[in-house]
Amino acid sequence: MANRILTETAASISELKANPMKVALSADGEAIAVLNRNEPAFYCIPAATYEQMIDHLEDLELLRIVEQRRGEESIKVGLNDL
Repeated sequence: MANRILTETAASISELKANPMKVALSADGEAIAVLNRNEPAFYCIPAATYEQMIDHLEDLELLRIVEQRRGEESIKVGLNDL
């Protein structure tokens, strides 16, 4: 079964075990597909990229909530009521 590799850079698990930092730095901040028997086993991404992905997912979830609540009736609240 052929799997799609979603990165431009790939490394084998053996390469990763031999020198993890060399592999991690080889993609200049982009994701790296780590292959096991020429099939992607997992993707290795820098911490900053992971943080950006999580922020983006959170934004998408907030957008979904806004879209869901768009037609709801507003309730006026004054500062003294808080």
